[in-house]
Amino acid sequence: MSVIGTVESLWRYPVKSMAGEELDRAWLGFAGIYGDRVAVFRSDQATPGFPWLTAREQRRMLLLRPRFRDPVAASQPPNLAEALAEAPGLSPLYAGHETLVIDVELPDGEMLAIDDPALLQFLKQHLGREHRIDLLRSERAFTDCRPLSLISTATVATLSTELGRPVDKRRFRANVCLELDREGSFAEDTWIGRRLKIGNRAEISILEKDPRCAMITLDPDSAERDPSILNHVLKHHAGTTGVYAAVLVEGMLETGAPVTLVD
Repeated sequence: MSVIGTVESLWRYPVKSMAGEELDRAWLGFAGIYGDRVAVFRSDQATPGFPWLTAREQRRMLLLRPRFRDPVAASQPPNLAEALAEAPGLSPLYAGHETLVIDVELPDGEMLAIDDPALLQFLKQHLGREHRIDLLRSERAFTDCRPLSLISTATVATLSTELGRPVDKRRFRANVCLELDREGSFAEDTWIGRRLKIGNRAEISILEKDPRCAMITLDPDSAERDPSILNHVLKHHAGTTGVYAAVLVEGMLETGAPVTLVD
């Protein structure tokens, strides 16, 4: 085993395709970061296999900032201490959406409940055609494929150098950003099929490279498009940046925690 770096930052996205929030610590369960993507908006104009309304269609979603009404309840499972005390260990319970209530801040500062009809009206604006939109909520994440995504700051720095301008790491919407001890860009790609330990408990298995879509073309602060970023990744990096992982051992993650390559 060897320590390869530390956790540079942790990110959670309470509502799929809306702005993320940076966390100092986060519970990592088998379903991913606690509270991640527990709400999503479904559109009747989307494809049956991917029925969600995302910032690819409604760029203004990125300008919406979701917040849990009770930050304490959203910080970790309600019975975490009891679950961790059990041997060999039980997966903790997850609070329901009646506990994990989400409010959404609009660009003008107005705050709306996640199920407020006014929020639906905001989402329908400027779509170009009529969408029937409804809200879905879950105890666990509405992820596209894998429960956890990671990227290193070295990889983001390399893309910035290659493109000749700063690239914001938030474009890649990773859950865990890593600061590596050795500045190896795209080092994540070499971990496929290997295990990482984060902190003193959590373990993950790196499964595959993260294929990128038009989401990375959107500026996280303005929602303006820059297609050159995706074009560059497609041309020079086989369309992937960062990696996806599965969770093998649940545990608490914290910024600054050591990251160890187990095997």
